[in-house]
Amino acid sequence: MGVIATDNRKIQLFYNSDSNKGQQTFAYLKSSKKKVLNVDLCKTKVTATQWTELADLLNKPIKGLINTDHADFIKEYGENPDLKSEDDWLKVLENNPKVVTQPIVVNGDKAIQIDTPSEVVPFLEDED
Repeated sequence: MGVIATDNRKIQLFYNSDSNKGQQTFAYLKSSKKKVLNVDLCKTKVTATQWTELADLLNKPIKGLINTDHADFIKEYGENPDLKSEDDWLKVLENNPKVVTQPIVVNGDKAIQIDTPSEVVPFLEDED
């Protein structure tokens, strides 16, 4: 059993409230009848275990959660970072969560990274 609760009646949003995409995604989800647990990465520390679980739910490597073109990432690690292991990438996420590529929505055993805020609509349509 993972540390991220998987409940079909609850939507979890892992997002950066400083980004427009994150704000808009959260606004969509607030209209849901489901309970929304928003995890603002600017305010809430997500553990390495939780990052690993999110990557597993998304079927991606940890590196796949990181926007290596983000200004904060380049400032800290350069354009060609020497990060080889999953632990190296986990440390990036733990220390600089603003570099997360997109908001992540978890509902039950489903998770997606949001490219456009309207992608959350299928999660809202599954309401009881």
